[in-house]
Amino acid sequence: MMAFGMAIGTRSYARGFLSSSGLPPGIRGLLIANVAIFLANFFLGGALRGVFGLAALRPTDVVQHLYAWQLVTYMFLHGGIGHILFNMLALWMFGTEFERLWGTRRFLRFYFFCGVGAGLCVIVGGYLFGNPYVATVGSSGAIYGILLASAVLWPDRQMLFYFLIPIKMKYFVAIIGAIAFLNSFNPASPVSEVAHLGGMLFGYIFLKSARVRSFDAMGTLRGAYRQWKIERAKKKFQVYMRRHGSDQDRRPH
Repeated sequence: MMAFGMAIGTRSYARGFLSSSGLPPGIRGLLIANVAIFLANFFLGGALRGVFGLAALRPTDVVQHLYAWQLVTYMFLHGGIGHILFNMLALWMFGTEFERLWGTRRFLRFYFFCGVGAGLCVIVGGYLFGNPYVATVGSSGAIYGILLASAVLWPDRQMLFYFLIPIKMKYFVAIIGAIAFLNSFNPASPVSEVAHLGGMLFGYIFLKSARVRSFDAMGTLRGAYRQWKIERAKKKFQVYMRRHGSDQDRRPH
């Protein structure tokens, strides 16, 4: 079971969002879906135990029974009020800016890329180092990916650690990453730190791949070729003008 155990706040994030005209559609949809599923599980968990059991991520289910949907559905289940509260708070505080910067489609691709990637890390880690029969729930992997991206894009932005201690984003993410890494060696931990680290890893991969895609190699080659053709045409024109001018000089007036 995953938990986002750090209370998050900022000096600049919350003020901007509280004065906003409304949440962007991607963030709004994720918040509504997560809260609705949490309430359904809370009030109807007994009647829908089988359904929610199939939605949690179990490495054995994915590998042996090919329940691939669990790589997505586990992100909408949470283990308690504190779990969903901190995840949704972080999603609102940090995810809103990314959706407004990138647009809804790209932000959702990033969110699910981090969440599914974290799930894949849980499966690999479960088989290599842990117990592949243990279920994992929560959107913390995607949230940690968002936090990593925030540290990469805005490393010096101030936020409040535990709502009290001012700290730069890059240091905050380094701290929670180090904590997740150290706790991953504790087999008795109820938190899937592998998912946290996996979300950060896939968030970084997404950012790096986006930078590579933004470099249009073919466009650069086409531009260089056009520039070469222009320079070549200039030289031919200059040669022609010199010859044409010298012919005119020899003509009688």
